[in-house]
Amino acid sequence: QGNMAFTGKYEFEGDENYDDFVKTIGLPSDKIEMGRNCKIVTEVVQNGNDFTWTQHFPGGRTTTNTFTIGKEADMETMGGKKFKAIVKMEGGKIVADFPNYHHTAEISGGKLVEISTSSGIVYKRTSKKIA
Repeated sequence: QGNMAFTGKYEFEGDENYDDFVKTIGLPSDKIEMGRNCKIVTEVVQNGNDFTWTQHFPGGRTTTNTFTIGKEADMETMGGKKFKAIVKMEGGKIVADFPNYHHTAEISGGKLVEISTSSGIVYKRTSKKIA
């Protein structure tokens, strides 16, 4: 796998522990309903260590995080909170500490696999490559 391992468009395929996780991180109930089985399309542009990570939600809302591996970046959570984080690359996985959860993302078997952990609750989201 070369430098551009993450570049692509991925559509939500399935997840595990969604409800437990979003309650743990304190997402409001309207956002919980909105996000459940949401066909989020994640678009990743990787240029070496520079990433643009965009999530397109049904209904036209998008969230974009732009970051460089190893440097502090301004980020936004699922719930729209702004924060600063240093995104790392560990063993081919992107690793970031969000305010109330630890997040990893990797390409595995051609799919985008994202794992968020908070207070021992592990939320896994899998997205299939569509472009």
